This record gives sequence, C-alpha cells and structure tokens, in this order.
Amino acid sequence: MVVDYEVQGRVAIFTLNRPEARNAISHEVSSEMEAHLDTFEADPEVWVGILAGTGTVFSAGADLKSVAAKKPIETEKGGFAGLARYPRTKPLIAAVDGAALAGGLEIVLSCDLVVASPRARFGIPEVKRSLVAAAGGLFRLPQVVGRNVALELAMTGDPISAERAYQLGLVNEMAAEGEVVPAAMALADRIIANAPKAVRESRAVVLESHARSEDDGWEITKDHFRNILGTEDFLEGPRAFVEKRDPVWTGR
Repeated sequence: MVVDYEVQGRVAIFTLNRPEARNAISHEVSSEMEAHLDTFEADPEVWVGILAGTGTVFSAGADLKSVAAKKPIETEKGGFAGLARYPRTKPLIAAVDGAALAGGLEIVLSCDLVVASPRARFGIPEVKRSLVAAAGGLFRLPQVVGRNVALELAMTGDPISAERAYQLGLVNEMAAEGEVVPAAMALADRIIANAPKAVRESRAVVLESHARSEDDGWEITKDHFRNILGTEDFLEGPRAFVEKRDPVWTGR
C-alpha cells in the first residue's frame, strides 16, 4: 500500500506512504487515493478527512519515473493524485509537516483547510524545468493567496515558508514538527461537533459562490439550504437548544 487509510471515530486519515520517493505521485498512489476517497465519501459514519505524508516531505509532486515509463499518474475520476478533480463533498484537512512542492502543493490546494509545521514549504517550481503546473495550482493558488503572490510563485518557481503561507491565508493553523496530525485532528473535532450535512452544504456554498455575483450567491445559498430542510438534524438543532443540551447529530 502506498496510501494508508485509517478511521478514528468520525475522522478518516489518508497517509501518503512513499517516504523513499518523497511521497511522489505514481499511478499506484493516484489509484489507491481515489479508491480510499470512494470509501470515505460512501461511509455515512465518517464526516471529516485528514491527508498527511510519511517522512519529512509531504509530497514532491509527480513521480518522474512513472512519467518516463508513460504510466498514467492521473485517474479518470479524481485526476492528479486521484484527488485534484475528485467530486468530494466532505471536508478534507491537509496536515503538512514538510515540503509540499509542485504537485504536492496542488494536493494541498485540493484540500479545504491546512495545518502546517515550521519545516513545511510550499511552491510550484515547474517553470524551473520548463513545465507548467497543470493540476489546479495556477488557478487555485490566486484564490487563496491573491493574484500577485500567485504570480510570484508561478513565475519564479521559488517556495515560500510555512510562516509566510500562514500570513497569506494558505495555512489555517501552525503546529510543532511531528504534531501536525494531532493538530489536524483537533481541528477536525471542531468540525464534527457540528451537523455534518449543514457543514457539507455550507462548504458547497463557499466554494460555488466564490468570484460569483451577489445575486448568484443568494441563489446558491437558497439551493443548498433547501437540502437540509426536513432532515433529522435540522429538527434536532433547535430541539437541543430549547432543551438546554448538546445536540446529537445523526447525519440524516
């Protein structure tokens, strides 16, 4: 296995497990990741995911040996790493405890939230090899860090530190080296304290309404709000408030 998958309560942990290859993305990595994402999305008992990497490098991007051997490193459904284009509905947190470069940064940008340690670095150095970042980084990065910083990373190919990434909003939380997964678990716990369907619909509104007009935003919000009306959790929230107790969410 080159991608480990473990469930702890309501949280699934995906771990890139090719430390000898700097967690580079091969055909096998992409295939296993997509299969695990299918399992994650289909499991009603699991509400949040965490994606980490074994070793001191989160991911160095594409496995050039696979590329040279003409083995596909994208899947039909999920794209690069089986993740970059995957039609995901559940929150995914990147736990970054080392360099996330090239496709590694594009994997991070495919996640919803990021926890990083001081030894993390983020960059898209493709131009240094006469390549173009092609797994979403060039259009996702400016949505997170702004146009000028995205252009800086894209045109110089130079990485930025975890501290600068945190200041720019790419990283949500900083954690000590070796502690990014526990910190991501704590962040996941804050999410799973809430009604899971409401979390997913709220996530969808934020993503779908980005860079759209305010009128579009109202319509998108209305469409997703309809999806929680009449659910068990929609009734449980107000009931728990009136009864002065913590709500018991079912995800239904």
